[in-house]
Amino acid sequence: MSEFEALISLLLAAVVLAAIARRVGVPYPAFLALGGALLAFLPGVPALTIEPHLALALFVAPVLLDAAYDASPRDLKDNWVPLVNLVVVSVGLTTVAVAWVVRAFVPAMPWAAAIALGAIVSPPDATAAMAVLRHVRPPHRILTILEGESLLNDASALLIYRLAVGAIAANAFSLTAVAPAFLLAVVGSVVAGLAASWVVLRLLMAVRDVPTAIILQFITTFGVWILAEHIRLSGVLTMVCYAVAIARRAPEVTPARMRIPSYAVWETVVFVLNVLAFVFIGLQIRPILIGLDPALRLRYLYISAAVLLTVIVVRVAWVMIYYVIVRWKIRRFGFHPRRPRPRPSFAGALVVSWSGMRGIVSLAAALALPLYISGGEFPFRDLIVLTAFSVVLGTLVIQGLTLGPLLRWLDLHDDDPVGREIDAARDRALQAALGTFDGDMSETARVVRHELTAHLRRTSGEPGDPTQAGVEHDKLHRRALAAARQVIFDMRAKDEIGDDAFHQLEEELDWMEMGSGG
Repeated sequence: MSEFEALISLLLAAVVLAAIARRVGVPYPAFLALGGALLAFLPGVPALTIEPHLALALFVAPVLLDAAYDASPRDLKDNWVPLVNLVVVSVGLTTVAVAWVVRAFVPAMPWAAAIALGAIVSPPDATAAMAVLRHVRPPHRILTILEGESLLNDASALLIYRLAVGAIAANAFSLTAVAPAFLLAVVGSVVAGLAASWVVLRLLMAVRDVPTAIILQFITTFGVWILAEHIRLSGVLTMVCYAVAIARRAPEVTPARMRIPSYAVWETVVFVLNVLAFVFIGLQIRPILIGLDPALRLRYLYISAAVLLTVIVVRVAWVMIYYVIVRWKIRRFGFHPRRPRPRPSFAGALVVSWSGMRGIVSLAAALALPLYISGGEFPFRDLIVLTAFSVVLGTLVIQGLTLGPLLRWLDLHDDDPVGREIDAARDRALQAALGTFDGDMSETARVVRHELTAHLRRTSGEPGDPTQAGVEHDKLHRRALAAARQVIFDMRAKDEIGDDAFHQLEEELDWMEMGSGG
């Protein structure tokens, strides 16, 4: 079987696995992880490989942009304390704990290599958690915290990872030497991301051909990452800042006929990249296992199990410690959130602590480890890659397959704040839309008024498909939709609604615009 035929077969198998996973209500990355593990022992599969330095750019950049594009800066700001706790403290504790455990098993492993392994397995991936959580509709704040964590912890973990790999290359690690470069990378990445969004947005505004625009979106995504890495900045942090900045402006300047196919393409690409990441890591594990002496192979598997236990225990322990601190603070000083929301609960903390599945970032970071460094082989690379895959597989199977039952048992709910924001925005958008032809009593105005009311006053169901013809009809329709869009833009800018409500309303207005021939 040729490599191309093998790749097509693997994609087909992945689609089937994902369909089965959704049918039984478990996260599809868990099934992909199991498929990747089985692939390591499947005879006759060709050895597909990828250059290590391309792994992060290929697998992480588009996935990170897709996640950052949907992030709500308002919600991230409202939850900045728990996010800092997870993104900085939890990642740091996990990295140190993993490095200490591995060094206890393998004293010959350099500290820099052990820290690199800790950084690889420290950031959870929200893809698996969201696949479960969105089916059972937990409190919106839990979703916000987990989505924000998965977006930002990649930056903190991969900064540590990059410094550790650099220390191995330099055969030394000095905090005083690293600190200035670290701060420069953080500040420079923020500035570079914002500047890139300004340039790219103006480039894309000039393109009106849909296929060309989508291709340019991918080119600019990879281009921003590659440029950041070339000038020694953080590709992850640059991409996050770039995506969040461009997401604030793109909906105002991108027509619906370009946005709808673009979103569909990105969703497909993210799925394919998840598939390929598990495939490539599975194919790398097979020669590692075959090449190891049986005794050493068993020892490596023991180490992998110890690291898996460490990442689970550290996250659960620290989230619960943080919950106790928060409850003490509330009892002493009261509970005064910026926006109405439920008080932190033990059940919510338990869900967050158990939503620590690792995923594509850990796999890509393991793949990105160089084969050779400083004139020799990268120290214990086989152990690091095997452990990274074991942690991803273990967390997806153990936590991913039990998170759904845990949520159903806890029966967590809130008062649907996103739904309330959507209803409020719908009313305001409808008033603005109808106000654009107030006093016009023509038949065309009556039809458009009826269509807008039917769409924007509904509470559930799929967007409709208005098809009334006529130039005057289309003109009124477009003017009304433009007014409605401006209202939800303004409401988001004033933090009256979050990005979850904004994107849902944006999609509804897009379909209305497409249906009217806009």
